[in-house]
Amino acid sequence: MATDQLIAYFNTYIPLRESERSELNSRVVERKIKRRQFILQENDICKHYTFVVSGCFKLYGVDKNGTEHNLQFASENEWITDISSFHSGKESRLYIEAIEPSIILQIEKINLIYLYHHHPKFDRIFRVMIENKFEELQNRVLQNISSTAEERYLAFLAQYPTLANRLPNTQIASYLGITPEFLSKLRRIIVKK
Repeated sequence: MATDQLIAYFNTYIPLRESERSELNSRVVERKIKRRQFILQENDICKHYTFVVSGCFKLYGVDKNGTEHNLQFASENEWITDISSFHSGKESRLYIEAIEPSIILQIEKINLIYLYHHHPKFDRIFRVMIENKFEELQNRVLQNISSTAEERYLAFLAQYPTLANRLPNTQIASYLGITPEFLSKLRRIIVKK
């Protein structure tokens, strides 16, 4: 069962009691998602935290010229959401799209708040998760303003070691803020080193 994977994930933070596991099972929804299917589109309100059981997603925005800018990837045992839209209830400026056929578990805001209030472990776990993501975001912003493209690519490989072979060059290049051609050149340089 897909929720077993989610429970194992939570247990890495704080082991859950049977009552907490049961409550969690009743408050998440499993979905099968096709490649290139959206679970969030621009101007929609993000209503879920999404846990990836299998597959891969990208969170991205599109600029005035129609260029995609990837902000985050999420594969197995990772979460993805537009946290700003989720918490504010305002329309999203982002998209969340499946890169591969995927299985996900989603929890709606009302159910997450219920878990926070009735089972405080979930409040603590999600707080730590969000703090970790915020740290990642700060590091990424610092890299983007102070690191070379090669350093950013090496940091990407460290952060997403299993995704380098699963993602097309165009997706990785978008995440790094470089062209796919320059990424190919970077890879050749790194291999020669």
